[in-house]
Amino acid sequence: MSYITISHWTADEWNDEMEAVARDKFQPMVMSMGASGVQFVRTGALTMSVVTHYADEAAATAAQAKIAAIRAQAAGELPIKMDSSVGGTVFTSA
Repeated sequence: MSYITISHWTADEWNDEMEAVARDKFQPMVMSMGASGVQFVRTGALTMSVVTHYADEAAATAAQAKIAAIRAQAAGELPIKMDSSVGGTVFTSA
């Protein structure tokens, strides 16, 4: 079964440069940690969620220490903070 993590973030400000950094720097970094897909989703004026897909829970677990480092780096480089993170096994998908 595939596995997904979702992290929720709040920004102090929002601009095109932040989106470019997420797209050009952090998205490839997450993918290089074994993710099979990742989406950065703007959920409000100053909020976003990062939805990361893995082949299975073992792949997600193996990536978590490196993903934590990426999250810390993002919070250090951008005016954002992570509010929460959840993950789980996908039991149905279309």
